[in-house]
Amino acid sequence: MGSIPIGATMITPIHWGEHALATTLDQMLAQHEQVFLLLDENVLEFCYPKLLAICPALKKAEVIEIESGEAQKNIDIATQLWEMLTQHQATRKSLWINLGGGVVSDLGGFVAATYKRGIDFVQIPTTLLAQVDASVGGKQAIDFLDYKNQIGVFAMPKAVFIHADFLDTLPDNHLLAGFMEMVKHALILDKAYWQDLQHLQIDTVADLLPLIQRSVEIKQSVVAQDPTELGLRKCLNFGHTFGHALETLLMHSENPLLHGEAVGLGMILETKLSAHLGFLPQAEATAIIAYLEKRLAHLLPILEKIDIQALLPLLLQDKKNTNTEQISFVLLKGIGSFILDISLDANAIHAYSPQA
Repeated sequence: MGSIPIGATMITPIHWGEHALATTLDQMLAQHEQVFLLLDENVLEFCYPKLLAICPALKKAEVIEIESGEAQKNIDIATQLWEMLTQHQATRKSLWINLGGGVVSDLGGFVAATYKRGIDFVQIPTTLLAQVDASVGGKQAIDFLDYKNQIGVFAMPKAVFIHADFLDTLPDNHLLAGFMEMVKHALILDKAYWQDLQHLQIDTVADLLPLIQRSVEIKQSVVAQDPTELGLRKCLNFGHTFGHALETLLMHSENPLLHGEAVGLGMILETKLSAHLGFLPQAEATAIIAYLEKRLAHLLPILEKIDIQALLPLLLQDKKNTNTEQISFVLLKGIGSFILDISLDANAIHAYSPQA
């Protein structure tokens, strides 16, 4: 696969920067009598005041606070939010705004998309991962029985507002988690973008903006061609089969992984698997793995301790599988090129030794 050109067709309006929040969002608010704003305690403290200063009209919104963390992305919290909407007599003309990271984007999008068969919702992502991935593309979901994103819908937000200044509030591990999704975009679809990332020096958050824009363009262009993941869009799952299993396995441990951290480790495992199966030239695999291991050096002890067999039950529950005894992977056949629907059974996983 080649690079996706800048300016490719988009299916959800993406608005950039403070001016868009001050004007376009303000206009949208004026069109809705009822506005609901979902956020967590961290966003309430660090990002909500910034947004309110830019768009004072948001004072009319009913602010709904949830606790931060993946554990909140479940049916019980969704039910509480549906109850709240019902108690406030929300209608299909109400507007729902998600201000936050991936959990808020996924959970809030799911609640809005299912309440009364769907009300308009807007994504205002405040983390790097949410800006380049979770808020873009129309996947809305909650976890079920600790399995990632098992219950969900495809529903496009009315708009996405990306403001890089929110990233100033993020700790380094959250920036790294989002950056791993950007690396994924480069590895599957854009070799030139991959080369750009090799020499990346970030002195300020503003330096990230053109890279965020490139990642959003890549994802939007894929989604425009395959909104409901029947074919091409599956490529965005590179790193996620092993990644989701790792994230789920460690969810209730003392050191749970952020989603992007798990995807980064998943890309290491799936790059090795790509080479192990003969799809990816060893020289390219070595270069990719060295790059990822350098970026994720502090997390490598996790991989060293993981028994690959412990992941099997979780891998077999992955929502991308179409056969109960086969695990479906997206693998690499070159930097910027992927191969879809590689199905392996438990025996093939048993024969795979990623620590080697």
